[in-house]
Amino acid sequence: MTASQSSGPQSSGQPRPLPARADVPREQTWDIEALFATPGAWEAEAGALPGSIDALAAYAGQLNTPESLLTYMKVADDVELRLSRFFSYASMTASVDGHDAEAAARRDRASSIAARYGSVSAFFRPELLALDEATVSGWLSQPDFADQRVRLERILRNRPHVRSSEIEELLGAVAAPFASERGIHPALANMDLRFGMAGGTPVTQGNVDSLVSGPDREVRCEAWENYADAHLAARHSQAAMYATNVRQSVFLARARNYPDAITASLAPDRIPVEVVTTLLDTYRANTPIWHRYWRVRRDWLGLKELREYDVKASLVPPRKVEYAQAVDWIADGMAPLGEDYVRDLRFGLTEDRWTDYAENDGKRQGAYSNGGGRVKPFIFMTWNGTLGSYSTLAHEIGHSMHSLLSMREHAYSVPRYTLFHAEVASNFNQAMVRQHLLKEARATGDTTLEIAIIEEALGNFHRYFFIMPTLAAFELECYRRIEAGGTLSAPDLNTLTADLLSQGYGDGVTMDRERSGVLWAQFSTHLYANFYAYQYATGISAAHQLLEQFGEDEDAARENYLRFLKSGGSRDPIDALKEAGVDMLSPEPVEATFRTLAGYVDRLEELLAERL
Repeated sequence: MTASQSSGPQSSGQPRPLPARADVPREQTWDIEALFATPGAWEAEAGALPGSIDALAAYAGQLNTPESLLTYMKVADDVELRLSRFFSYASMTASVDGHDAEAAARRDRASSIAARYGSVSAFFRPELLALDEATVSGWLSQPDFADQRVRLERILRNRPHVRSSEIEELLGAVAAPFASERGIHPALANMDLRFGMAGGTPVTQGNVDSLVSGPDREVRCEAWENYADAHLAARHSQAAMYATNVRQSVFLARARNYPDAITASLAPDRIPVEVVTTLLDTYRANTPIWHRYWRVRRDWLGLKELREYDVKASLVPPRKVEYAQAVDWIADGMAPLGEDYVRDLRFGLTEDRWTDYAENDGKRQGAYSNGGGRVKPFIFMTWNGTLGSYSTLAHEIGHSMHSLLSMREHAYSVPRYTLFHAEVASNFNQAMVRQHLLKEARATGDTTLEIAIIEEALGNFHRYFFIMPTLAAFELECYRRIEAGGTLSAPDLNTLTADLLSQGYGDGVTMDRERSGVLWAQFSTHLYANFYAYQYATGISAAHQLLEQFGEDEDAARENYLRFLKSGGSRDPIDALKEAGVDMLSPEPVEATFRTLAGYVDRLEELLAERL
């Protein structure tokens, strides 16, 4: 899930209107018809799904034999898969056009039907856990339960946190109303906020990153300040929404007998809280590397002081990258993973229309990969013809190939990989392709391309290894305050964010604390996916340690990594990574990635010295 960018300001100074969704070329859109051929087909499923969901209630009180349990799980799997496709279609159509009221209504309707499933099926876990543990373990040893074993074992191990049928039904019923803030905040950010102009171009969610990375410092400043100011104007309502979300999560954690919200979020996947605290401690210990980079960047740009609107400014003229060129780069870079991997990747990015990369009015910010309900993977992004776009595509195709390989290996009943797994695969693709491009640039003596690739790398690190640890620390502190009986107001959130950013900027960046402090509000999708942001930093760390293995024994490393991808969610993420040679309970993966970061800064200093 990386932030997409879009094209920069027009030299004419005139606003460039974006095309309506209906006017974008078909080949730049995804094959959403593979899910449902028409909105009418989706509507038909909307009429049929509630009945199928309600029919599950007939199994309540009947799960006391291996045959009845297995029958229920197969029927529930079928409903869940249909619901996955149903929800994917609704959310995807809403993503590409925020002005489409019908798409927004479909998304809301899909959320309600998903909540209905949660409520109707709430009897399952308590009833399963009421059975004799030794008896159920005996059932799971039977061959018929092979595809269901992992899921059932994970439910059984969470026995202390599953409540009675009545409470589970209630908790399932509140899922939809408790999700309201995570829908309102993005709607406010993507549809209602207006960010003014910069250099004659309207600032939008899609182009703000491009504007603040352009060569004109006045335009960068205008874009950065106007974007922050729009969020500052809505900071009180956004703070109220986020504080409500935190309180809801704390309530749910307590309702399930967890000591705190972070444990409730991590425990189901057996991720120790120490993984997060070790990450944040190691990050804080290594912030001087970031301080040094800001000083090098200041010298490159010839500035007396580096401001926050300078941290993405291009060090060399932007290089135009067409979509087809990026596909070639990614395919060539991923060659060490084998011909099959590359063939599937090319097919998805070109012929099979996995990617929606068109820029159009109303398209929401960011990028993501959707597993597509086992139909095919889908990638959402906005193409702006820069190295940032190529990097985003490399990231998201990592997710999509993870989905493809794991779903080929396992039945739907085997749990899908977790977010912790996912961010390893996406960051690995970026790291491997980047390594290939840097070798090519050095071999050909193309120092301009080398600098551009290093800059892309540092931009990627800035997002995943600077912003995301900062948001993770912010999130952890917010939860701790609420759990201690405190409050979260807009001034609280802004001051906390500015303080955390100051730790990372050190003496290298001159801050505008008021505008910096509203950064938290600009991540409306991340902070509502409770305790998600830290996984970008752990993902990039594990990815770089996995990549190091290819320099030691490429054949063994390839087999090792593909096994990790194919395992999907069949193994807990910490165990799957440990088998692949990465110990996330250790600071080593984070420290290794900081060494990579330091190497990029070293090379920038060398190249700067050559140019002076």
